[in-house]
Amino acid sequence: MATLNLIGAGHVGRVLGRLLAAQAGFQVRQVLTRSAASARAAVDFIGSGAAVERYDQLQPAAVHLLAVGDDQIQSACAALAQAVPLRGSVVFHCSGALASDQLQAARDAGALVASAHPIRSFADPAVVAAQFAGTFFGVEGDAAALAVLTPALQAIGAQPVPIDASAKTVYHAAAVFASNYLVTVLDAALRAYQAAGIPEPVARQMAQPLATESMANVFRLGAAAALTGPIARGDMVTVDRQQRAVSQWDAATGELYRALVAPTVELAGRKPRK
Repeated sequence: MATLNLIGAGHVGRVLGRLLAAQAGFQVRQVLTRSAASARAAVDFIGSGAAVERYDQLQPAAVHLLAVGDDQIQSACAALAQAVPLRGSVVFHCSGALASDQLQAARDAGALVASAHPIRSFADPAVVAAQFAGTFFGVEGDAAALAVLTPALQAIGAQPVPIDASAKTVYHAAAVFASNYLVTVLDAALRAYQAAGIPEPVARQMAQPLATESMANVFRLGAAAALTGPIARGDMVTVDRQQRAVSQWDAATGELYRALVAPTVELAGRKPRK
């Protein structure tokens, strides 16, 4: 049974600790967080392991998970490398924005390093742990580390997807486009409806079928084939009129509209021709 230490045990660390112990055959050895109370709470959630308060209390383990904030990865890794023999062990983090090269201190100490980023929200750890099957992970790092982590992730129902470590920041930006900026664009649509005198609850009802059908078409057909509207039809007169009208109503939203025109024209150029 492979042993596992957790350094940092917020929502992500707790969920992975519980699942790796229950479904992948890992023995959670120790959990280290910023406070003894949070470490004990994490142990209770995971259902195994022992809470510790300092790095020098950690024991060796086959795998070390650094489930800490991005700005803490390097310092946590350095502290781990000073406290525990790492030769031959696996050290990995869960950052979506940073690559496994942030774990150089562990690699210098003889560890195999990787990153494994779960692509989902962890707002409610208990719900996530119960509904984890199918979760995608972007993974990269040392081949020998991934040889350990990939079957472990598959055992908990995850779907590991290899990514290019040099493009990790662009990879993370993909999630921002697919989630955060999508919400920003929809907010612009709702506010524009309201500017036309439509109450906000009704605006949401009006926008919903457009948004949901467009997203369904993107995932079914691809983005280029899913594109409809004036740019897809080549009606740039309407586009120019809309851009000027939106700018007069709200300058910032007008700039957003303007910024989206050129990429949408390029996308329309990739649209399959009938």
